Amino acid sequence: MNRRRLLTALAGLGLTGGSLLAVSQGLPGGSDGLSVRVETVDAAGSEAGQLGLPVRGQPVTVVDLFATWCAPCREQMDALGAVHREYGDRAAFVSVTNERVGGTLTRADIREWWQRHDGNWTVGLDPESALMAALGADGLPYLAVVDRSGTVRWEHAGLVDADTLGDRLDRHLEA
Repeated sequence: MNRRRLLTALAGLGLTGGSLLAVSQGLPGGSDGLSVRVETVDAAGSEAGQLGLPVRGQPVTVVDLFATWCAPCREQMDALGAVHREYGDRAAFVSVTNERVGGTLTRADIREWWQRHDGNWTVGLDPESALMAALGADGLPYLAVVDRSGTVRWEHAGLVDADTLGDRLDRHLEA
């Protein structure tokens, strides 16, 4: 067996082993729907800990992907706040950043940004971008409405106004 065939065979074994591991442990956002855990931050409306998405016991979860450096994400907070005030008792709201805490960004920075932009629901961290990958999000801000089974019922990249998000929630809260 020449060297090329040996390397090809070893690469094939590695891919097969990785596939078996993925099948045995599941992938976020697989065919069973969205299922991702995020670390949550102690901030207004949010407690430090872990949270599974979609949020258990809620008919729908509004997932907001943001970053503290993202100017449109600051604008999105106004619409999210308005919709949260109207629907917060009927739907879970979770905003998640994939920024890495440490170095120049701290949890206190996120907490301060959250307070400055009137966030009052769960805020979380996803430094490995598992949630972003599971949603297939390719930009920020990014919004999704996920039902209790983890099925993504609606998603949007970019800014969304409060009326549009409220309309989407009405459709899926009635379903």
